[in-house]
Amino acid sequence: MAGGPSTVEPAAAVSEAGGLGFLAAGYLSADALRADIHALRELTDAPFGVNVFVPGSPDVDEEAVGRYVERLRAEESPRYGVEPGEPRFDDDDWDAKLRVLAEETPPVVSFTFGCPSREVISSLAEGGSEVWVTVTDLAEARIAHAAGADALVLQGSEAGGHRASFVDRPGAEQLGILALTRLVARTVDLPLVAAGGLGDGPAVAAVLAAGAGAAQLGTAFLRAPEAGTHPAHKAALATETPTALTRAFTGRLARGLVNRFLLDHDAAAPTGYPHIHHATAPLRAAARAAGDADGFNLWAGQAHTLAEERPAAEILSRFTGSRATMGT
Repeated sequence: MAGGPSTVEPAAAVSEAGGLGFLAAGYLSADALRADIHALRELTDAPFGVNVFVPGSPDVDEEAVGRYVERLRAEESPRYGVEPGEPRFDDDDWDAKLRVLAEETPPVVSFTFGCPSREVISSLAEGGSEVWVTVTDLAEARIAHAAGADALVLQGSEAGGHRASFVDRPGAEQLGILALTRLVARTVDLPLVAAGGLGDGPAVAAVLAAGAGAAQLGTAFLRAPEAGTHPAHKAALATETPTALTRAFTGRLARGLVNRFLLDHDAAAPTGYPHIHHATAPLRAAARAAGDADGFNLWAGQAHTLAEERPAAEILSRFTGSRATMGT
C-alpha cells in the first residue's frame, strides 16, 4: 500500500523469509524510488518486485470536484486547522520511474490502475524484469494478456486499498477473488497471482486450488513492526470495524475501515483521482499528526482482523506450504 505502510523494511523481511517482497512506487519521486531499490538491495540479495501506478485521464468533472473541496473546507478545515490542497492532476512521475526501472531492472515490475503499452512491457522485459499487471475483471485480463504481460495479479473486491481497475467506473461489478480467479483461469493462459482478503493459510490454499499460482498479501502485514503503518491505523485493524469501498479520500474507489470521514463524505465524493487525493492530503496529514483515526484513510481488506502484530517473517510463516508474495 503506497503512501506509508509499504516500505523497504517489510519488503526485505518478506523476501529474506522466502516470499517475494514488493516496494510501493506510488507517490514516490523517481529519485526516491531509486533510493528505495538501492536500500532494499543493501538488506537482501533475494528477489523482489516494484509496484507502479499507471497514470489515468486528467479529465474530471471540475464543478463536482470544486463542490467537494468547498465541502471539505467548510467541514474539515475548522476541525484540523488546515486548508484543503489544490486539486490537480499528475502522472506520478511516470516517465522518470520507467527510466529508473529500466536502469535498475528489478526482478518483477507490477502495474496497477491500468495496463502499460506493449512497448513499455517489452522494454522492461528486454532488460530482464518480469512484468505483472493487476486486473479486476476478465476484460482487463484479456487486455493485459494481449499487451504482453508475463503474469496477472487478480485483485478481488475483498482487497484493502485502491481498486486496481483500469478505469474507475461508478457501478462497475466488484468480483470476489474466487470468482475472478475461476473466470480468468478458464480463459487466459498466464500465471495468476490472487489477491484480496487472504488472511491465513486456508484462504491461500483456496485460491491455489482455484487456479492461482501464488497469493499476494497486503493487509496481513500492516500490523508488522517493519511496516510504516500509522499507530492509530494499526490499532483500528485489530477491531471488528467493518470496511467499505469509498472515493471520499482520493477520488478513486478504495476499501478501508469505516470511520467518521468516510461516513460524512462518501456520498458526496466525486470520481476524480488524483485530484481529490491532493485536495484531502493536508487534512489527512493533520489527522495523522493528531492521532485521529477518524480523519484519514484506514485502508484494510475485509479479513483485516486476521492480521497479527508480529514480525513480517513470522507472519509469512503462517502461510507455510503455500507460495505467497507481499504486495501493495
